Amino acid sequence: MTTSSRTDWMNHPELRRLVENANRLTLAERVTLVKGLIPAIADEQTPEEFAFFIEELELKGNRFNEAKAHPGEGRATREVPGEREIENR
Repeated sequence: MTTSSRTDWMNHPELRRLVENANRLTLAERVTLVKGLIPAIADEQTPEEFAFFIEELELKGNRFNEAKAHPGEGRATREVPGEREIENR
């Protein structure tokens, strides 16, 4: 979990606790949890905002898989852009 000016206001210790607890669940339980969060997220976004959110999730997964496939190489050698590049941080 990274922080930025967009997320400074969030309760990061509480979010970290929630993530750590969720990661103790089985894969099937974590997938069900994520699916359970989607309706409320979509309800508070426009269709365009929700589509962007889904793109962010896909990018996060692609970035993780690329890093996992090339351990120890660092971000400079990766082709999938990260949040820092996209947000110009």
